Amino acid sequence: MDILGFLALALAVLGLTFSTVSRFTRADERLVRVERKLDLVIKHLDLRAELPRMDEVNALVREGKKIQAIKVYREATGAGLKEAKEAVERLG
Repeated sequence: MDILGFLALALAVLGLTFSTVSRFTRADERLVRVERKLDLVIKHLDLRAELPRMDEVNALVREGKKIQAIKVYREATGAGLKEAKEAVERLG
């Protein structure tokens, strides 16, 4: 009986874990879609806000130094690695 109780508890914990992970994954996916749509709206309305050091980021992209461009972008904006990488790739 103890083994069955332990297995039932383990399965319940695994179920809750997968449920929570999938909820976060869905939220992340929705956030990415919202950000893409917002980027399209900003581009359509030509509302580019000049970020600090963007000239430096653009120069690094033109020189093919994407890693350095990502680093400078992150320092200038406080963006995460994934967001900075996507932003720099859109520039290039």
